[in-house]
Amino acid sequence: MGALVGLGVGIGLLLVWSAFFLPRRQRPATRRPGRTAQLLARAGLGQVSVTGFVLLCVCLGVVATLLVEVVSRTPPVALAFGLMGAWSPVAVVSGRARRRQREFAEVWPEAVDNLASAVRAGMSLPDALAALGHRGPEPLRPAFDAFALDYQVTGRFGECLDRLKDRLADPVGDRVVEGLRIAREVGGGQLGRLLRNLSGYLRDEARTRSEMESRQSWTVNGARLAVASPWLVLLFMSFQSEIIHRYASPGGVAVLVFGAVACVVAYRLMMRIGRLPAERRILS
Repeated sequence: MGALVGLGVGIGLLLVWSAFFLPRRQRPATRRPGRTAQLLARAGLGQVSVTGFVLLCVCLGVVATLLVEVVSRTPPVALAFGLMGAWSPVAVVSGRARRRQREFAEVWPEAVDNLASAVRAGMSLPDALAALGHRGPEPLRPAFDAFALDYQVTGRFGECLDRLKDRLADPVGDRVVEGLRIAREVGGGQLGRLLRNLSGYLRDEARTRSEMESRQSWTVNGARLAVASPWLVLLFMSFQSEIIHRYASPGGVAVLVFGAVACVVAYRLMMRIGRLPAERRILS
């Protein structure tokens, strides 16, 4: 019996000593997702791994290079179109992300109105958010369905809101979620007024931005057409071997490099001149 008591006292003293004198293991700092992961999340493709996306880009680049090489028998031209093929998934996903963000901006006022109606009817805030999964706007339903499942399993409202923000990956969604979080923490007395004001603000912002984008569309389409035209001509020239083989010489390679650099710089400059201010996820 005395041996057991001594062993217990010794273990207790050892634990007390280790708590004060042993170095603590620091938690690894949470790393923010990279630009590729953020792009996939904004496009609604958060389940796609960055590695898989990069492999897709590489495979398409290799396939495009081989196809143009078979047709033109000119490695510099094949390499140029291979780089375009490798970049094409990035362009497609970027376009999908922009369309998704515009679609969300159009339906957020309706979603906030539904929340305000549900809160006015006496529903709790988590139940009102979960109800958007089956009676909210169609583009937002999958994210709120997942929120309802998360809250049903964990019951932790704050963590479920964080995961909802990650699924939406939308600047407007960040503002809505953080507004709901603050309203729940400080009390729900002004929640109905907050939601009504937020709905009106989002509706006015979406209307203004839609008008500006419609006026800006000609600049974007013109820039894309101007950049794509010379490369389409070069692609058609690939079927004329006596002409396309001239690009295999040092002078032809220099023309390709200069043309590619000029197209990239001109396109980026044109897009920057006509670009609308993009809202960032400052609350993510």
